[in-house]
Amino acid sequence: MKNEDPRTIRLAEYTAPAFLIDEVALDISLDPKATRVHSRLTVRRNPDSKAADAPLVLDGEKLTLHEVKLNGETVSPNGYQVDEAQLTLFDAPDGPFTLEIVTDCAPEENTALTGLYLSSDIYCTQCEAQGFRRITYFPDRPDVMATYRTRIEANKTDAPVLLSNGNLEASGDLDGGRHFAEWHDPFPKPSYLFALVGGKLGHVEDKFTTMSGREVTLRIYVEPGNEDRCAYAMEALKRSMKWDEERFGREYDLDIFMIVAVSAFNMGAMENKGLNVFNDKYILARADTATDADYAAIEAIIAHEYFHNWTGNRITCRDWFQLCLKEGLTVFRDQEFTSDMRSRPVKRISDVKLLRAHQFPEDGGPLAHPVRPDAYIEINNFYTATVYEKGAELCRMIHTLAGPERFRKGMDLYFERHDGEAATVEDFVSSLADGADLDLDQFMRWYSQSGTPEVLASGTYDATRKSYTLTLSQVCQPTPGQPKKAPYHIPVAMGLVGPDGNDIPLQLQGEDAPIGPSRVLNLTEQEQTFHFVNVPAKPVPSLLRGFSAPVKLNANLKERDLMFLMTHDSDPFNRWEAAQRYATGLLIGLVGAQANGDKNRQGTAFADMIRALLADSSLDPDYVAQMIVLPSEQTIAQTIGKDVDPDAIHAARETLRGSIAVQLRDEFAKTYEAFRVDGPYSPDADHAGRRSLRNACLAYLAAVPGSQDGVALALAHYRQATNMTDAMAALGVLANVEEPAHDEALADFYDRWKDNHLVVDKWLTLQALSTRPDTLDRIKRLTTHPAFNIKGPNKVRALITSFAAANQVRFHAEDGAGYEFVADKVLELDRLNPQVAARMLGSFKSWRQFEAGRRAKMEAALKRIAETEGLSRDVYEIATKTLA
Repeated sequence: MKNEDPRTIRLAEYTAPAFLIDEVALDISLDPKATRVHSRLTVRRNPDSKAADAPLVLDGEKLTLHEVKLNGETVSPNGYQVDEAQLTLFDAPDGPFTLEIVTDCAPEENTALTGLYLSSDIYCTQCEAQGFRRITYFPDRPDVMATYRTRIEANKTDAPVLLSNGNLEASGDLDGGRHFAEWHDPFPKPSYLFALVGGKLGHVEDKFTTMSGREVTLRIYVEPGNEDRCAYAMEALKRSMKWDEERFGREYDLDIFMIVAVSAFNMGAMENKGLNVFNDKYILARADTATDADYAAIEAIIAHEYFHNWTGNRITCRDWFQLCLKEGLTVFRDQEFTSDMRSRPVKRISDVKLLRAHQFPEDGGPLAHPVRPDAYIEINNFYTATVYEKGAELCRMIHTLAGPERFRKGMDLYFERHDGEAATVEDFVSSLADGADLDLDQFMRWYSQSGTPEVLASGTYDATRKSYTLTLSQVCQPTPGQPKKAPYHIPVAMGLVGPDGNDIPLQLQGEDAPIGPSRVLNLTEQEQTFHFVNVPAKPVPSLLRGFSAPVKLNANLKERDLMFLMTHDSDPFNRWEAAQRYATGLLIGLVGAQANGDKNRQGTAFADMIRALLADSSLDPDYVAQMIVLPSEQTIAQTIGKDVDPDAIHAARETLRGSIAVQLRDEFAKTYEAFRVDGPYSPDADHAGRRSLRNACLAYLAAVPGSQDGVALALAHYRQATNMTDAMAALGVLANVEEPAHDEALADFYDRWKDNHLVVDKWLTLQALSTRPDTLDRIKRLTTHPAFNIKGPNKVRALITSFAAANQVRFHAEDGAGYEFVADKVLELDRLNPQVAARMLGSFKSWRQFEAGRRAKMEAALKRIAETEGLSRDVYEIATKTLA
């Protein structure tokens, strides 16, 4: 069939539901081919709805309908209508009534992994955003909130564990080898938070005592045999619960909190009330199977999903346009948690790198949309970096404007006003404004305007008056549907660094005294000027400290200013930022120099900065590791912005990396030895930081041009590794070399870990990210390897999405073969799992920034996808918008 333009859903067209559901009772009999679902709904017409005479419309997909009863009486087929998307009951009463519906669904046929499906013979659900309609007919929208009672029945041998939301109220055996469990969730929730799990599962258990003295049972369920890899996740959960009590005053509310880890899952994890379902890569960890980065991700994602209990579950979204209300806020909360658990500067650097790598390109391309979108075709496509990461930055800006204490007052007011409700962004922002005593009216533009603002800064020093004048201006380029932008409210945290390397006390004209060495300027107009007095010497401005707003800063600093800041700035983020900007300038210059046959830019000053950092024992090793790593090839491409040549960028980066490696070979070797971590493995921040710096030095030592010593060192590092972090660091080096050691190490690694699917995913990713010329050929062969399964989201992400999203030089090969391969896989996946296919297609979003040859090949691949008949809404929307 030909593609038809699907209906666009618009925020402006929101209407309250015609009917509300107060109670849901589900009786579910599990069977892989035909799971029987008997739902009993207590329904009433919504007095706030404008559709007084509307019929009751229930969403439903991939269901077989058997029976409909109204107040106990069977409804004849003339009383309702069923199509592929809805069940419409024509003569629904106005007063409260009971509606019973009996349906079947087929979990084993559900390759889309939304609704009820099978993951390695485990029954599992994923209902966000619109999966509940694949389980039973229901008004599947977040502003319909009900309490749930769920009775699950299954063959006891196949599914000895039966779980759902809330507290367990009854369980027992039945005739015929079957058994049941009954769960009750007393807190009203939308259908997207419903969860059910059934299967053969082991578990670990612990207890947590809340701040009011209630004892909560904690359980993590995993496939049998994986129980020994849950200890860290359990400890992370307890740390999260305690932190949320201390930082936000939020206490857990049920008698039990459960996590289930499954191997087939479209997302990282899901916050279903009391029963979180996780991709098992974010639960299972042991020193020999998980890296430091895995441990950090587990801690962060455990926290994120737990924090949703209040910011997402107790207070949910009125509609899907308000998605940032739960996701952006909860990302901010998990970022703060990680900052308190680990290194705050390193966490801030990590978050900003993620924002710039994924969200800035989104804001600058055809897929740009506001943090609160105003329209969508497929809601699954709006689980984006803009909603999550930029949404978190908006919360952080309010926190910056308010300060910790006033922000907490605003959050307390938000919980007080809206607990148990489906809220809007306006509800959230007005609570923060009232509680923190802030005017946030102009700030609301951050939620409605897309694009990344650019802040331009210029300063002049008057030695006679000992004053410094700083002029800030803002501009935001047009984005799809938004040609003109009104000024934002931008908090600019800043300082002035004196010639001695110390911060100068900041006193604005008209103030009686300085207000600290750092302050926040409120940029609310197109252009503003700030006059600082009592400035004893010409300073270097340190602007946007801590990355106080998600903007692009153009401060027109010269190389000597950046060199000064990367040595002296007291703000750790801005010190790193100055180093990155300096190195980016070197690299862009080297790209141009290579085009002109000149390769003499050696990066001596940057090498000197690295030398000084390596010698400074007072610095956090992980922070030093962040400082010495060159900007990524993607960062360089984004900075260049147009007519990008990935081959030239790759060559420039390798040239500079090799030059620095030669200049600092002795220093890298000394640091590599000095930061050896002996004794038992620990994932704590101190040990992880030491490994991070040591492995960064290993990468430089292996980058010395023409030397075999680095390759030999990497191979020895791999063979001697006592943990997965060190093994992967060595393999990351060896995966890129055209030496026998490459095949030897990869073969050994697979042989050792072929029975561990999560470690095999790492093996796939190593090869997907290799910069060797034969990478694409290897990937194509791996798609037929026993280790790969295109129906498994983790396998697809590990091999194909990693290649498309992160291998700048090989995905963008000049012949266009990378584009053709990924386009083929998008179309193949679209028939199986549209969500995963659409996310993979996002790798084409910046196609217009490349040079003409690559640009034409990417456009052709996109058009081929867009013109394919029978596309899902997911892929159709991304393809057509990317081409627009």
